[in-house]
Amino acid sequence: MAAIDTTVVADWISRFGAAVTEKRDWLTELDSAIGDADHGANMARGMSAVGEKLGAGTPATVDELLKSVGMTLVSSVGGASGPLYGTFFLRMGMTAGAVSELDGPGLAAALRAGLDGIVARGKAEAGDKTMFDAMAPAVDALDEALAAGSSVPDAVGAAADAAARGRDATLPLVARKGRASYLGERSAGHLDPGAASTAILFETLAAAVADSA
Repeated sequence: MAAIDTTVVADWISRFGAAVTEKRDWLTELDSAIGDADHGANMARGMSAVGEKLGAGTPATVDELLKSVGMTLVSSVGGASGPLYGTFFLRMGMTAGAVSELDGPGLAAALRAGLDGIVARGKAEAGDKTMFDAMAPAVDALDEALAAGSSVPDAVGAAADAAARGRDATLPLVARKGRASYLGERSAGHLDPGAASTAILFETLAAAVADSA
C-alpha cells in the first residue's frame, strides 16, 4: 500500500473516537492524579461531536476532513485538549492539501505539521511530561521508517510503537508544563494523560492503515 485515502483517514478518526470513549474512565483516572480529572470526558465529548459532524458525510478531500475534525474539537472540547488536538488536526489538514489520498511522505509531513502546531500552541519540549513526549517520537519513527524503505503500514506501526514507549516514559518524569507542573515532584510516578491519548491516536491510525492494506 503506497497511500491512504479519505476513507482510511475517516476510519482512523472513527476508531480514535471509539477508543477514547472506551478508555474515557482510564484517561480521567490518569488526569485525576495530576490534572483536572477531565481529559477522558473532554476527549470523549469532543470525538462524539466529531462523529456526529462526519456522520453527515465524509468530505471529499483530506484537508476538508481534517480541518472539520480540528474545528469541531476546538469548538466542543474544554481544557487544554481541545485547542491542542484541534490545532493538530487543523495543521495536518493545511499541510495535506486538497488531495484525495496521502502517500507515506505526505502523511509524514501532515503529522509533522500537526506536531509543530502543538509545539507552537503549548510550547512543550521533550521531557516536560506532555503529549509531546509520545507524539514527537512517533513522528520521528515514521520518518525514519519511511526513509529506510518501510511500507506505509509498517512505518505507521513503528510510529504507534514509539508513541506507546513515549507514553510509558512519562511515568517517572516531573511535569514542567500545565496543571501537573503545580504538583512538582508529586507528579512523578503517574502517566501523562495527554501522552496516553496520543498513544491511542497512533494506535488507531496504525490499525486503520493495516486493515486497509
